[in-house]
Amino acid sequence: MDSFAILFLFLIILLLFCDELVLLLHAAVKMRTLSSDESGLKKGPWSPEEDQTLVDYIQKHGHGSWRALPKLAGLNRCGKSCRLRWTNYLRPDIKRGKFSEEEEKLIINLHAVLGNK
Repeated sequence: MDSFAILFLFLIILLLFCDELVLLLHAAVKMRTLSSDESGLKKGPWSPEEDQTLVDYIQKHGHGSWRALPKLAGLNRCGKSCRLRWTNYLRPDIKRGKFSEEEEKLIINLHAVLGNK
């Protein structure tokens, strides 16, 4: 069999697989979940008003179900976004600022013992 015939067979097989791949991709696109843009949820930076709404709601009711919280609090965000905002920025027990000398020494000593675990 010459190289032209082999190339021709390869292209035919490739086309058959491409048809199947296109069908699979089309089905996957139909089945995907809605993105935040399509579901109407807000993305991007939080406003001070949104922060205050989240803090007020959690202080009054607790967080309970993060998935249900945005609707109950009147926020147009997803539950994961609310959870991360609360956990990483808004919790009142988050310590901010530089490490004290004691804390810095403790970190260095623990790193010497444990490494980068």
